[in-house]
Amino acid sequence: MRVPEPAPPAAPPYAAGAGAGAGASVAAPDSQPAAGLGLRLHNLTLGYERHPAVHHLSLFCPAGSKLAIVGPNGAGKSTLLRALAGQLRPLTGRIDCLAGQRVAYLPQTPQIDRSFPVTVLDMVQYGLWHQSGALGRWSAAQRQRCLEALASVGLQGFERRTIDTLSGGQFQRALFARLILQDADLLLLDEPFAAVDEGTTLDLLQLLERWSAAGKTVLVVLHDLSLVRRHFAHTLLLAREPIAFGATAAVLTPANLRRAMNMREAFDEGAPWCEAEAEPAVHGHHVHEHAHEHAHGDSHRHEEHGSGHSAQPSRSQVQAAPARAAGVL
Repeated sequence: MRVPEPAPPAAPPYAAGAGAGAGASVAAPDSQPAAGLGLRLHNLTLGYERHPAVHHLSLFCPAGSKLAIVGPNGAGKSTLLRALAGQLRPLTGRIDCLAGQRVAYLPQTPQIDRSFPVTVLDMVQYGLWHQSGALGRWSAAQRQRCLEALASVGLQGFERRTIDTLSGGQFQRALFARLILQDADLLLLDEPFAAVDEGTTLDLLQLLERWSAAGKTVLVVLHDLSLVRRHFAHTLLLAREPIAFGATAAVLTPANLRRAMNMREAFDEGAPWCEAEAEPAVHGHHVHEHAHEHAHGDSHRHEEHGSGHSAQPSRSQVQAAPARAAGVL
């Protein structure tokens, strides 16, 4: 299945006083977002064993946003998605989602044994677990939905194939079929086009466009900047701290990319630990292989966990002032 390559959608205007470059001043994180907000981050800092990995990130993503997240290796991109999926609690700051919003997460390396003798249909139908439960029985209507999801990603007739017979591109299509069945409001995809063919990439990009048009919020970590420029109107450039956020053409400038690399290299892995006190997570998340989703009873808040943190840059590196502005689409 091949589809024409879509043109990137037009970028909506920024809020008053906004900009896309480093240090851009946009709407304050506590201002009221537009109706249909899909995701809001308040001065978010994330880390492992108290070592910060993402610093001072604030942004708004309305429902229907399709945002690329880019940056050098070790910039905190996957860490950010893990936190949004509920697998990592913030050191400081807060994550807000809409009440009742379901979240689906496709990690960079799905933890499934492809040598296990499971059929494509068996794997895909677990996207309906939120309706039937992990041990639930599948109705004829649900089976039909699975077949339709497979057909929509170009895998019609593959339902009885075992997953060990699939190519990399076919396996990724099957994972996207499973995402379709989850019917999530917020989709978090970590390098979903890595090691897949161009045809599969273009087909799946078209699916992302349909999700966005349907009001779903889609965040995608990518390393191919040419792909981002062609297919994403908005981009977050991350290098442990937000370097730039906004219209892709304004974000992916040579100056911003150099600054991202300098900022990434300036952080010392042996920097002091965060001073924030560890606290229990304020919500329960259920982690599932390949995709994570949960329903929120009300506004989803990772409460603030402390007052401060520190990470010292290496003396040998450029000491660029980190961007700490909030962003809004």
